[in-house]
Amino acid sequence: MRSIRLVAAATLALLSGTAIAKTTVVYAGRVITDASKPALGPSTVVVTDDRITSIAPGRGEAPAGAEIVDLGDKTLLPGLIDLHVHLTGDPGGDYRSEAVDPDEWGVVVGAKNARLTLRAGFTTVREAGSAQYTAFALRRGTAEGMIEGPRIVAAGPPLSIIGGHGDVTGFREDVHAVLDQGYTCTGAIECAEKVRKASRAGADVIKITATGGVLSQQGRGLEGHFSNAELVSIADTAHSLGLRVMAHAHGARGIESAAAAGIDSIEHGTFADDAALKVMKAKGSYLVPTLMAFEGIKERLGKGIYTPTVEAKVRMTMNDVGKAVGRAKALGVPIAFGTDAGVFEHGRNAGEFALLVKYGLTPREALASATTVAAKLLSMEDQIGRIAPGLSADMIAVAGDPLSDVAVLEKVDWVMVRGRAAD
Repeated sequence: MRSIRLVAAATLALLSGTAIAKTTVVYAGRVITDASKPALGPSTVVVTDDRITSIAPGRGEAPAGAEIVDLGDKTLLPGLIDLHVHLTGDPGGDYRSEAVDPDEWGVVVGAKNARLTLRAGFTTVREAGSAQYTAFALRRGTAEGMIEGPRIVAAGPPLSIIGGHGDVTGFREDVHAVLDQGYTCTGAIECAEKVRKASRAGADVIKITATGGVLSQQGRGLEGHFSNAELVSIADTAHSLGLRVMAHAHGARGIESAAAAGIDSIEHGTFADDAALKVMKAKGSYLVPTLMAFEGIKERLGKGIYTPTVEAKVRMTMNDVGKAVGRAKALGVPIAFGTDAGVFEHGRNAGEFALLVKYGLTPREALASATTVAAKLLSMEDQIGRIAPGLSADMIAVAGDPLSDVAVLEKVDWVMVRGRAAD
């Protein structure tokens, strides 16, 4: 009888043009509302549609018609944020596949990986480079609930120099011309044009490859690619459009140049020295270490997966991986969470927490890097990264206390994104 009344009420609301708000009541034994604050004891969190509306101690009474989620003694905490993923790709693929697979295949792969990523507890991701519209299609699919996955902040194709990391390399020149996505640039004016082109296409953030990269076929090391004038042009143009810039960067001088130009985040930062980190601190640039990427690479090294060009660059980096984290912390550079998922298997993203702790962060700092710090880098701190009234209902539940043992984040028991619980 109750269900009949609810259906009747919903029908009347639709006929009158008024939608009925959905209420979800979540009970948890412990709640971390903010990584910087002590955990609360047993609490009740109320969600209306896609927003958190209240948090109260104890087990409050659920309103009539509310959906109830009882998490028992589990810890409820904000949904996690991964600032560097490649949903449309999987690890270990042949680089020549970009000349074979259509862009549409990336959406299929991305739908699979979006689901894995959400189930791993990551309710927001920054897609750090993809074919022209694949990540944008995934962004819409998850936003509209057609695809199960996280909120996606998407870059689309990265800007690079001709023949550099991010450009199509390893083929004949006539093949390069066919595969070119049109985002290489030379000179400040052309680089400004390509930023505007990316913005017009739908980019939420501008991704550039400021230095050489490990997994591309260009073999000229890992130092700076763009000129200082080009970097300044990219940063200034993006900022004028209200967009931030994320820069793939390994070599110290390339990192320093990117930060000096006003680039907002340095991705990887493998060889960042004190000189580079001091510029990052002065300019407000974030470090996104992506330590899990090197775990994935290490697992595949020497197995015939990578070309000799790539293997040589991998071996050049391995002794320095992680060292920049401790240096950055000591100098006060903000450290935000990103993994480079796609270089390793999607769904293993939370392995980054243990690596951040290994290289110098406390568990609380590591959790903050994937919640409040990451949200601030995205300029979304009033939407995600905490459990608070008015914010998006992005929450996860785990057994144990991640403020003392980050490994518990590697097994997530329950996920809600935008007020929708994952099936």
